Amino acid sequence: MPPGFTSLLSRYGIYLFMVVFLLVAAVAAPSFFSRGNLSNLVLQIVPLAIVACGQAMVILVRGLDLSVSSVMATAAVVATSFSGHDADIPSIVLLSLAIGMCAGLVNGLLVVKRNVSPFLATLATMIVLQGLRFAWTHGAPSGLMPPLLHRIGAGTWGFIPMNLPVLLAVALPLVLVLHRTTLGRRVVITGGNPMTGRLLGYPVDAIVIGAYMLSGCLAAIAGIVLGGYAQIVDNWVGRGFELDSIVAAVLGGFALSGGRGNVAGVIAGSIVLALAGNIVLLIGLPVQFQIILKGVVIVFAAACYARR
Repeated sequence: MPPGFTSLLSRYGIYLFMVVFLLVAAVAAPSFFSRGNLSNLVLQIVPLAIVACGQAMVILVRGLDLSVSSVMATAAVVATSFSGHDADIPSIVLLSLAIGMCAGLVNGLLVVKRNVSPFLATLATMIVLQGLRFAWTHGAPSGLMPPLLHRIGAGTWGFIPMNLPVLLAVALPLVLVLHRTTLGRRVVITGGNPMTGRLLGYPVDAIVIGAYMLSGCLAAIAGIVLGGYAQIVDNWVGRGFELDSIVAAVLGGFALSGGRGNVAGVIAGSIVLALAGNIVLLIGLPVQFQIILKGVVIVFAAACYARR
């Protein structure tokens, strides 16, 4: 294979996957491009893309965050613990963001100050949040999302999903900061080689902790959006998102060794994962085939990036 083609494939492979999936969908399920299906697909993509953006920032600094699904579920439960009126939304958002920031702060401190592996640190936080959530709800959460949050999570303006602006409000600042600012360059250098960052005088520990806190905040936002989509939540909102967000970030070009990736790729990776599940349902295959197809996607993506 020519070196130039290999480089092109490693850099833009995820977008090629996306185009291939769209072509497969057009042939296998013509209803895929119906207005209703596309709107519903975007409604499902947005929560995953939001939490994957936070996960990608942690991966960028050589970390991993398994607590994002538990933060999502906790935020969703918090959102249904009030009176269910729109007037409670500011309190819901602030409290959810505070929970996400605290979870991220704990994760970051364990990793940089106590040298706990990211896997164990974030797994412990996930379990603690799960226990607190079950204690708060007695195992059976009740209540409804405020109507406005439900409209944001599941509503549309014509054919444009109302949760799409939430993703844009998250992704665009990340793109600008990561690729256009000194802070972004410091984060990339810190992830690529922490020792170099220290020699250059960068606050490496603060950067890593900040990445975990950002991941927690974005997971909380994704939990509110996903909870709004379902309206009635349980203790397992966001189950599986911890792994899906890692896969979306890696598919999008973020290296688990740190120091490399772009936000647009993460969103493309989220789209590919959602497309895989959507195509399976549209052509009438059992839901278990979603897992099989997701595994196939990961294998092909790994093959494309193997030479990077």
